[in-house]
Amino acid sequence: MKAAVGIGTLNHEKILKEFDIFCMENNIKDLIITNSLILDWEKTRVNDSRKTLYGKYCILSQFCRYMCHIGYACYVPRLPRRTFANFIPYIFTHEQIQLFFSICDSMVMNYRGKDCILFSLPALFRLLYSTGLRISEAISLKNSDIDFTRQYIVIRKTKNQQQRLVPLNASMLETMQQYKVARDKMPLEGTANPDNFFFISPSGRPLLDKSVYGWFRVILRKCGIPHLGNKKGHRVHDFRHTCAVHSLMKQVRLGIDIYCALPVLSVFLGHRKIRGTEKYIRLTQEMYPEIIKLEQSLTSFVFPSQPVIEIDYEK
Repeated sequence: MKAAVGIGTLNHEKILKEFDIFCMENNIKDLIITNSLILDWEKTRVNDSRKTLYGKYCILSQFCRYMCHIGYACYVPRLPRRTFANFIPYIFTHEQIQLFFSICDSMVMNYRGKDCILFSLPALFRLLYSTGLRISEAISLKNSDIDFTRQYIVIRKTKNQQQRLVPLNASMLETMQQYKVARDKMPLEGTANPDNFFFISPSGRPLLDKSVYGWFRVILRKCGIPHLGNKKGHRVHDFRHTCAVHSLMKQVRLGIDIYCALPVLSVFLGHRKIRGTEKYIRLTQEMYPEIIKLEQSLTSFVFPSQPVIEIDYEK
């Protein structure tokens, strides 16, 4: 039923299989899902984060509702309390974006590896910043999804299961065309076929998000931008946040009312509600430097500077 309306079922299959294995290991043969069964299953998920467990509960809750609908009186579990991530995205400045692209363009392969994706990165990273695409959306693009004549991209695989059109500006269109010409010169069969992936490695395989993230960290290091690691460092997804902030900044400076600009930006990013877009908009020093300076002048007395006292530990 979900597949019929265009919803991806891979994650559902994995979670239901996991629950299936639990029932088999505990010799559960009844066709009724009870509250105690759900609680016993939850106790086995000791390595799942709260976010992961919340997603699994969502799918199990939907499945139990379906079981009730077809005549089996199953317990419909309540969703656990959802905890929102407190991760603060990194908003690149325009200077950092230019430096990032410059470093990316200047990098060369140190070995002749067919699976090295460095060839595709300059166009890919520019597309992420220019259009605000998610990395999963960008690496899933097929040749048929890009209309060079009408200057737009059709995004079919989206987070919200809603296809959308993403326009390409003149410079991004030229970059995509240059990449396509260079890609089609590689001795690979069928690179230009409509059903083949647009971004590929020299072996012809599609890109993996883990490989893109690995090169992303390498370029950050060459740019002198520190990466903290352990889920605290910069992410490829921060290009999407930066795109939102820079786009809104440009519209405001052009005199467009921010209340008119936000709905346009929301549709551009593929959000269902403006509330989702508001999470991407952050006050940066580059965006409103005069406000930041005013705030610093008003709060500078809160933590006054203190003289540094040197201590001689030998004494």
